[in-house]
Amino acid sequence: MSTVCQICGKGTSSGSRIVRHGLAKKKGGIGLHTTGITKRLFKANLQKLRAKVGGGVKTLTVCTSCIKAGKVVKAGPAVQKA
Repeated sequence: MSTVCQICGKGTSSGSRIVRHGLAKKKGGIGLHTTGITKRLFKANLQKLRAKVGGGVKTLTVCTSCIKAGKVVKAGPAVQKA
């Protein structure tokens, strides 16, 4: 499965996981101290979706924000030919 939205191009972004220890100052402690920083990935919430594209039906990998915004026209259920 692709890791990029085929409509808007949203994909994976990087960031940090920060570990903090200690009691916050407003709770009577000496403050939170950072004890570890690790690189991590923020993955886009992608869904496989059957959509109408150019008069036909195509399976796309689309992020949920594009689905909510109505940028994709969903196709109905598959019709089985007897």
